[in-house]
Amino acid sequence: MQKTHVYFVPGLAANSKIFEYISLSEDHFELHFLEWLLPNSINESIQEYAQRMCNNIQHTNIILVGVSFGGIMAQEMSKLIPYEKLIIISSIKSNSELPKRLKLAQITGVYKLFPSKIIANIESYEHYFFNDYLKKRAELYKIYLSIRDKQYLQWAIYNVLHWQQEKAIQNIIHIHGNDDEVFPAKHIENYIEIENGTHIMILNKAKSISKIIEKECFNLLTC
Repeated sequence: MQKTHVYFVPGLAANSKIFEYISLSEDHFELHFLEWLLPNSINESIQEYAQRMCNNIQHTNIILVGVSFGGIMAQEMSKLIPYEKLIIISSIKSNSELPKRLKLAQITGVYKLFPSKIIANIESYEHYFFNDYLKKRAELYKIYLSIRDKQYLQWAIYNVLHWQQEKAIQNIIHIHGNDDEVFPAKHIENYIEIENGTHIMILNKAKSISKIIEKECFNLLTC
């Protein structure tokens, strides 16, 4: 049986380890994990960047899966290559789904003050994380947020806030948690809900997400 190729794009600054708990049928799917590239410059367009990401795809008619900013990138990539299904997780389908606080950050330019230095040097700031919740988050950041390049961080944040997608791509599959703290569900339309899913549910709700991906791709399993 010919397998369906599934390509995964991680979240902002994250590496492909965030998909380590995703499990799809090995008889039907072959999984491929893309890693972030460094932008050629702070002014590289998201379309140009998406083309460079597409250069690492070796198959046609794939399933393309993106998480958070990776969901935005997957949508940009889908405009450039043939694909069978487009799935986004903990992401947005258009700029209208951005919460008001992020829209305000874009308008005022306050995002430029984002402490990218902290992510780039997370180990140096660990002693500032006082409670157990923050300490656990800091540990997760160390494991999964390995893209520490300052220019990449500034470029990625800019492109989240300035994404020009006005209408959702047709037939896109959107999996979203009802407790997402970055992209609150109240601003999201037409999605498959994960109960108690937060923005990092790709880690702790991977079993439920895997089942949804397989179900949504069921009609491809015999291709």
